[in-house]
Amino acid sequence: MVKAQRLHNGIGQYIFLIALLALLLFMLSPFAIVILNAFKTPIEYANNGPMSLPSGFYLQGIIDFWNRVDFTNKLINSTVISLSVAVFGVLLSLLNAFALGVGKVKGRVVFLIFFMIANTLPHESLAYPLYYFAKFAKIYDSQISIILIFTVIQSAFGTYLLSSVFSSFPREMIEAATVDGCNKFQLLTRIVAPISLPSLSVLFTFFFIWTWNEFFLPLIMLVSNAKQTVPLAIAILQGQHNMDATTTSASALLGILPCIVFFFLFQRTLTKGIMAGSLK
Repeated sequence: MVKAQRLHNGIGQYIFLIALLALLLFMLSPFAIVILNAFKTPIEYANNGPMSLPSGFYLQGIIDFWNRVDFTNKLINSTVISLSVAVFGVLLSLLNAFALGVGKVKGRVVFLIFFMIANTLPHESLAYPLYYFAKFAKIYDSQISIILIFTVIQSAFGTYLLSSVFSSFPREMIEAATVDGCNKFQLLTRIVAPISLPSLSVLFTFFFIWTWNEFFLPLIMLVSNAKQTVPLAIAILQGQHNMDATTTSASALLGILPCIVFFFLFQRTLTKGIMAGSLK
């Protein structure tokens, strides 16, 4: 009876593993098709279709796209904006959550509801007031406007997440630090922030990737070609020029490759942060 139960459990685990592998292949198939077509010649694509293997590494499509959009400039713009939003967004989330989760300010529930509602607002509803705010503040068509906007937007989610983590912070540790003479700033920088570093690293990674992929608000706020980001460059070029399928695949590959590289660089940090959150 026990052996039969073990055999049944083993078969179930193998079936579950095979199903996960099939789902993984299905999710990665669009990316694989993009890679295949990015290194084909237009003639190969026309004759053999999108699913065929390239006969060699045709790099002219990547070079043409790089030169057309000045991809180096767009890469720098996206990196500066995304890194700035990730750093400032995490810092603002930490300060807000410390006040709500550890400081126990009055009206904490109201603030949490406000941040939760802010997370659900579509960007289309924010476009009109943000446009006129940027015009009024004279930061329209500047990277500063995008950094400020997405720092606030991302920190709404970060504040809501961290405040729930900080609310379960051991009160005995806080009280002991207070008795030992720690002020609020020392409590934040020497105790709360170091212990919460895994959660902060998760937010940093998510904020970077989310900001990198943003399209709608940067499309409205950044009109100068020299200040635009990678997603804008891809979309605008495809609208202005008739690109062949291989050049389009090359643009898609260059657009998502930096995010993939960033994700793999911080993969271990991200895994540790998620595991630490689950253990808490």
